[in-house]
Amino acid sequence: MTSVDVTASPSPFLHGVVPITETDDEIRAALEQAELPPLLPALAYLTGDLSLLRPHLRPDPLTMSMPQGGLTDDQQAEIRSIALEVLCRYRDGGCRPAPVPTDDELRQILEFIGGGAPMGDYLPLVEEELAYRGEDRRAPGWHISQTAPGRTFHVVIIGSGMSGILAAHRLQQAGVTFTILDKNDDVGGTWHESVYPGCRVDNPNHNYSYSFAQRHDWPYHYSPQGVLEQYFRECADAFGVRPHIRFGCTVQRSVWDDDAKRWTVHYLEGGAERTIEGDAVISAVGQLNRPLWPTIDGIADFQGPYFHSAEWRHDLDLTGKRICVIGTGASALQFIPEIAKVAGHVTVFQRTPPWIAPTPDYHDEIAPGLKWLYGHVPTYSELVRFAIFWRMGDGAIEGVRVDPNWQGDGSSVSEISEFGKQMLLEYYRQQFGDRPDLLEKVIPDYPPGAKRAVRDNGIWATTLKRDDVTLRTDAIGHVDATGVAMADGSHVDADVIIYGTGYQASRFLTPMQVQGVGGRDLHEQWGGDARAYLGVSIPGFPNFWCLYGPNTNIVINGSIIYFSECGVRYILGLVREVLANDAAAIVVRQDVHDRFNEAVDAENRRMAWGWSPVNSWYKNQFGRVAQNWPFTLLEYWRRTKQVDPQEFELIR
Repeated sequence: MTSVDVTASPSPFLHGVVPITETDDEIRAALEQAELPPLLPALAYLTGDLSLLRPHLRPDPLTMSMPQGGLTDDQQAEIRSIALEVLCRYRDGGCRPAPVPTDDELRQILEFIGGGAPMGDYLPLVEEELAYRGEDRRAPGWHISQTAPGRTFHVVIIGSGMSGILAAHRLQQAGVTFTILDKNDDVGGTWHESVYPGCRVDNPNHNYSYSFAQRHDWPYHYSPQGVLEQYFRECADAFGVRPHIRFGCTVQRSVWDDDAKRWTVHYLEGGAERTIEGDAVISAVGQLNRPLWPTIDGIADFQGPYFHSAEWRHDLDLTGKRICVIGTGASALQFIPEIAKVAGHVTVFQRTPPWIAPTPDYHDEIAPGLKWLYGHVPTYSELVRFAIFWRMGDGAIEGVRVDPNWQGDGSSVSEISEFGKQMLLEYYRQQFGDRPDLLEKVIPDYPPGAKRAVRDNGIWATTLKRDDVTLRTDAIGHVDATGVAMADGSHVDADVIIYGTGYQASRFLTPMQVQGVGGRDLHEQWGGDARAYLGVSIPGFPNFWCLYGPNTNIVINGSIIYFSECGVRYILGLVREVLANDAAAIVVRQDVHDRFNEAVDAENRRMAWGWSPVNSWYKNQFGRVAQNWPFTLLEYWRRTKQVDPQEFELIR
């Protein structure tokens, strides 16, 4: 495996690790800051000594989401002692790693990290995801000059966020020309737009980054907005896609021409209407980019400043102000602690409390010792990435799958779910035990996983306990000129109202218009219930593909970047089918699309988020889960690894 460093090279992705020259004491000090569950597996990989995988030091699957995988103090001390001996011997032997493990040896290494879960089926996926031999296995593997000599094929990409940059990079590797249109003035998508105080990712950076563009010097475990925006800027530059981006271009509609068998994309640039033609269109606009305003009467009647957190008013000085915040979702729990530091008083209006996942290092910088280990121990950074991949993905999926025989009160869906809930409840008691009035208000009555959970390092309880913060859980009546009128007749005066009420996630591709074969309108076809095959392809819309499309959102199962990497590879496979068959376009068959969506709906109903009646942005206006992928990460990888031509029709 290889690691990458953004500080030692003009390119942000420098491969290689540095030989160990530090003293025993310096290595010992670094190990005090190590992420321990993947450490022995990394050393087994490094040395070829699988006896290091000692069963009594293997993480417990039920506690692997806890800090240090739930390992006891004695277990942690023993791992550090073993690691010190191994690393000193490695150093003294000239830092020469053992040969690459066999598949069986790698399987044993991964199974140790996964708490004993069988990993044989995951080996090909892991080779790709971790690039542990240093190669980019998700590159297209074909080039237009060989596949279709003399053929031109141009793709219009809408959006230069994470998915758009990725799609452009892969197209460029395949020699396919493209143009990116973006309404903003720089790349980054949501990480360029979401500039509210406290904004940060809730996925560890080893997981929330391209598999082929890793770095071991992330400044934080969970990067704030600015760090991620810079990462995607660096990626756009390193991949060479920036010259192909037209900023300040707002796409209005994309129209398929049945005769020319091409797309025309209409957009506004500087107030002028413009068009661009392409053989294909990739929508990389995401799901979380249009703010959702609540259905509360009188919002516009308020005479003071009010805004949605997705459109933060940095020109407003909130110092000393009486602020009403409506909503307690992921964004709100990030910005409320920040504004509470300066406001005169903050009143928080909560409809449904979120499940809070204890994350002690949520705001922490990565310790110097841990960074040192990433940069000096081959395979360690990559296996930390796999540990995150597993515990946040397929290793956790059973905890949200409904057991039809489970007898509960509706706040859990199985025995494993109940165990996880009790662990979370213990955290709530620790945080709010001295405030029973708050404890009663913040505990959810629905299963973990039914709504998006939020991360917390203790700051939420600290904030709600402040004398200048009030949590209201009673019903809002309406908003008036001076504040919020409650249903019980009371009134909360406000100088500023902030709406932290999320995004219009289920309104895919709005407000763009898309017209396909025969002039059919995509939004009319969907009727508010968006569907696509593998989240990518839609019947009647040839060569029009989505990234982060319907039913590719994640709940507990990994990183959206993983889904985009799989989806982009699939799209490149579709482009290759068109070129290799000298066709104009390709479109998914209706029956294939329908069978797939029937299976997705059925499986979503067997998951906590589909089973529970609790309100969530996972569901659309019809109550169907239009966002989430209910199967394993492995299943999406398998389905998108290669195009099955029998599932599509070619248009010539």
